[in-house]
Amino acid sequence: MRTSRGSWSVAGLAAGFAGLAASYGAAMVLTTRDAPLTAVAEGVVRLTPGVVVERAIRFLGHWDKPFLLLVILMLCAVLFAWAGRLARRSWWAPVVVYAGLALVGGVAVWSQPRTGTIDLLPVAVGFATWLVCLSLLTEPLRRHERAEVVAAAAPTTVATGTADHTRRAFLLRTGFVVAGAVVVGAVGRVVGSGRRHVEEARRLLRLPGVTEPELPAGVRVGLEGLEPWATPATDFYRIDTAFVVPTVDPAGWQLRIHGMVDREIVLSYRDLIARQVTQAWVTLNCVSNPVGGDLIGNAWWSGVRIADLLREAGVQPGADAVLQTSDDGWTCGTPLAALTDGRDAMLAVAMNGHPLPIDHGFPVRTIVPGLYGYVSACKWVVDLEVTRFDDIEAYWTQRGWAEQGPVKIASRIDVPGDGGEIAASGGRVGGVAWAQHDGISAVEVSVDGGPWQRAELGRVPSADTWVQWAATLDVEPGEHTLAVRARDAHGEAQTGEVHDTVPDGATGWHTISFEAKESVDG
Repeated sequence: MRTSRGSWSVAGLAAGFAGLAASYGAAMVLTTRDAPLTAVAEGVVRLTPGVVVERAIRFLGHWDKPFLLLVILMLCAVLFAWAGRLARRSWWAPVVVYAGLALVGGVAVWSQPRTGTIDLLPVAVGFATWLVCLSLLTEPLRRHERAEVVAAAAPTTVATGTADHTRRAFLLRTGFVVAGAVVVGAVGRVVGSGRRHVEEARRLLRLPGVTEPELPAGVRVGLEGLEPWATPATDFYRIDTAFVVPTVDPAGWQLRIHGMVDREIVLSYRDLIARQVTQAWVTLNCVSNPVGGDLIGNAWWSGVRIADLLREAGVQPGADAVLQTSDDGWTCGTPLAALTDGRDAMLAVAMNGHPLPIDHGFPVRTIVPGLYGYVSACKWVVDLEVTRFDDIEAYWTQRGWAEQGPVKIASRIDVPGDGGEIAASGGRVGGVAWAQHDGISAVEVSVDGGPWQRAELGRVPSADTWVQWAATLDVEPGEHTLAVRARDAHGEAQTGEVHDTVPDGATGWHTISFEAKESVDG
């Protein structure tokens, strides 16, 4: 009886994943920008239409990247198993499959910013591993099939023993290849300690002028269950396109300011932190935040004003935008006016009194109050090009988002949660509202579509932060709905028109259902 197709598929799978492990290990040891697998995943994200990315973020949240990697791995598994089966018929067919996969990986790696020939070496290592391991694993299978043919023609003890021996050889080699793949991947991760090095550099940093945040008086309205007015770094939302977060050593970081300027400026990290530091509470809000969503946070940021640097460079007439570029190649186009009109637009080096976390842009990122992050908040920033909107197209604007993204008036109900309970008499409700750089003048709530009732507001240090609100309700026991809307500093009311996040932010009143009870436990 001939060896089953399953054995050849297993050989293909073992060889395939050994190649992925080898390429990953090589990438970690060489500290290249990305392992080939993650480079492919980032390439998929870049080529995916914006509306699809938006829906993925909405439905999968922070699981969107792991889900994409899982899908890619499953597709690879199918191709690896197929290559194993093809090896049963010819030696060259699996080579073609592996060459195609290597080509895709090579193109993905080469398309990454600041790549060189060395970045392609992990692809070559993976390709060579595929070929060697597949040959190693399929050779016992071929001998096994030949032995089975002999045993069928002349069933002797020797022939049967040969078949058993080749079967054991296949199992042993498969186990060796799988174990080797695990070891190579683990060793590569240990040796590739770039992130740990950067984490240590971050830990040892002492930033002059950076102070611990002090919560301003009166910002809290005293309602249990509200999200903290100051968001801890560990709880701050994160949205970016990086599968492998850039680990940038501050000793090697540089920022180039160029384009439509009189004098090009190149700053080192030491140059930057030697300048006067500004500090401010600023709320950041993602354009993908749905009505009532949590892709928003408020932190104490410390950094250097971008306006001062642009003034030093000398902005030329006709410029109206700054194209920001991240270390990982991501770009955003920011209105020049928003960087120079006096708001606390800064190159931030610290968050909540400590050097930026790596995931939030260490060593330097940009903060621009009043704009959604997709046009302003560039993490791991390395380049500022003064230019014109007519001459540029940034990452998200290429995918259907609006060119300029001022934050819209918005509000959210946190207490009670949707479907929650409050006391029918004197029940307390509350949440947050924001209109960064304009500020909030009022928040109003409506029960069951009735008249709007003013809520009390916490005090805030500036128009660039969100505000907590709370209101007391007296309603009949039973089921009700609660809606909230805010007004900005100019008195303009938040629109109730429901609109999707694409192309420039969601609109609509956050509405929940709740039950009013004669008494509520606790």
